[in-house]
Amino acid sequence: MNVLVTGAGGKLGRRLLPALVKAGHSARALQFRTPVACNGVETATGSVSDARAVRQALQGMEAVCHLATSKEDAGFIDTSIKGTFNLLEGCRENGIRQFILASGDAALGIFFNPQPVPLDENAPLKAYPGYYAFSKVMEETMCRQYALQYGLPVTVLRFSWIQDEDDLLCHMTFDEPDFGFPNWRDITGIPYPAGAGILLHPDSRPYKRHIVGVDDAVRSFLLALGNPAALGETFNIAASAPFSYDVLAAYVAQKLDLPVFEVVFPDYHDFTIDIGKARTVLGYQPQDDAFRIINKAIDFRRSSGVRASVRYGG
Repeated sequence: MNVLVTGAGGKLGRRLLPALVKAGHSARALQFRTPVACNGVETATGSVSDARAVRQALQGMEAVCHLATSKEDAGFIDTSIKGTFNLLEGCRENGIRQFILASGDAALGIFFNPQPVPLDENAPLKAYPGYYAFSKVMEETMCRQYALQYGLPVTVLRFSWIQDEDDLLCHMTFDEPDFGFPNWRDITGIPYPAGAGILLHPDSRPYKRHIVGVDDAVRSFLLALGNPAALGETFNIAASAPFSYDVLAAYVAQKLDLPVFEVVFPDYHDFTIDIGKARTVLGYQPQDDAFRIINKAIDFRRSSGVRASVRYGG
């Protein structure tokens, strides 16, 4: 298929583009701020907030992978609200065969709300406070309405926290750029020496959370793209199981010969993402659990260790 990719210079986009080409698709990247350089990929320049640029980028396309996002700043209005609307309108006008939205489990509230049962695709949209989670609720809502009002063939892939390079290793070892939630220094108030962190509830139970490796996230796009069974559906995309901070911290400490530190973090909640629907309908079989993601992060540091310039908080 001829596929337009927005947010192509981001963490997921820069991995998705070569995978699309390898799978035989023709990819066009809508480039905004971050330069996109990928062999075999056509580049269009512009912002999703510019309706004219969107219409031009959609010419000759059959599918859209909408990855463009904004984190905790007011830019989400242009990117997530105006941009998603422009893309949906353009897809409706151009008869696009499939619109795939990269959503996030932040729309379900995850650690902010009590989650007594695994979160499946029928869980209510109930974002935690902040622009990013709110934007994901708005994007999903707009996609559903375009599917209902106009029959637009929409697929929503709802990702857990996507891990690439040494993201998870940075998170587990108090390293810059303090990527993800929580920021250890925010909750401890003090700098930590080198070590691996165990995040604990006030009753000393270790926290549990779900993530997903970037390679598995890319696989989910390839499984959904052009798949009739994916049209009109939402799929949770995560690792095969959540990880527990005590177990993962012990693994990191053993691998890197580090001490372990305990940090108590009140008022938040464990959560598990149910990926049964993606397994059954798409044939999604995640390959990377938290331990393999840590192994990949260590290999990354021991090879080049040069992080991509695209970083954002949240």
